[in-house]
Amino acid sequence: MGVGAMEASSPAGDDVGGTGIEDLPADVLALVLRRLDGASLAAVGCASSGLRSLATDPATWRALCFAMWPSVRDLPCTGRVDGGHRALFADAFPFPCSVSPPTPPQPLPARLVSAVDLRHAGVCVLSRVVETDAASDWFLGAPFRVDALLQEGFTSPAAAAIAPADLELSWVLFDPATGRALNASSRRAVAVDRKWLTGDTVARFAVVLGGGVALDAAVTCDERRGHVREVSLRVEDADGAGVSGRDGLAAVAAAMAAPRRGCRGAAEDAARLRYEEFVRGKRARKESKARREGILDLCCSGVGAAAFLGFLVMLTFR
Repeated sequence: MGVGAMEASSPAGDDVGGTGIEDLPADVLALVLRRLDGASLAAVGCASSGLRSLATDPATWRALCFAMWPSVRDLPCTGRVDGGHRALFADAFPFPCSVSPPTPPQPLPARLVSAVDLRHAGVCVLSRVVETDAASDWFLGAPFRVDALLQEGFTSPAAAAIAPADLELSWVLFDPATGRALNASSRRAVAVDRKWLTGDTVARFAVVLGGGVALDAAVTCDERRGHVREVSLRVEDADGAGVSGRDGLAAVAAAMAAPRRGCRGAAEDAARLRYEEFVRGKRARKESKARREGILDLCCSGVGAAAFLGFLVMLTFR
């Protein structure tokens, strides 16, 4: 029986003797609430003041975050100062909205922490925290890229070989200075590309941000050996080019400050559709650029041929 149905069976002021969900002991209710997912737990907290106090229990949200993101245990600090793990979940679970960067721009994080969890067939095969010095000149000037795994191939204990279609990736970006977090991956792959020259398969867990940029979390699998070889995060623009560290940080800071979009389910499908639209726009711009360059090459060739022909005519009639 759902929470709403149980409450409806015992309305306020009813002396018939029915038992409502809030009549249960608090410790029993707490055990029940700990079995809910984050979205359901937040919804229960809106039902009544009594349930709200139980649904905001820090231990419950801490356990929920640790179950969803095992790497969060190793974060130096979690959530905004006043919200803890509940605030972390509210920031990191929903997808960021595709909105234009705010004016004035948000301050750039001086340090960026990545909590990365990779699952294969439901089993966590990679869980680590990566700290990035985002204030260094090298990071700000180079293309935005964070590596969680680089040339450290491993296999999954759940299967003989890694199958890209069975991978799930959670990549949470965290700003220790503000306590804000951002979901930087689509959890399930939005695209799987094969590199025919190397035999690698790249599963992309991309999230489209505002301002014509996308967070591209990629897992590179060596299918010949059946293991994961690289896990990285980069920012690309609408033309498919890499974005500098400074511009990438600006996009991340704006997304951290922006509203969030929905929960899992339909939101994951929407994330895939936004990425497919992003790719179609990128492909259309590349084709348009190629046509313009082809026309320009044709014009230059025509001008060169005309000049050469004129030179030959001039030599003939000298």
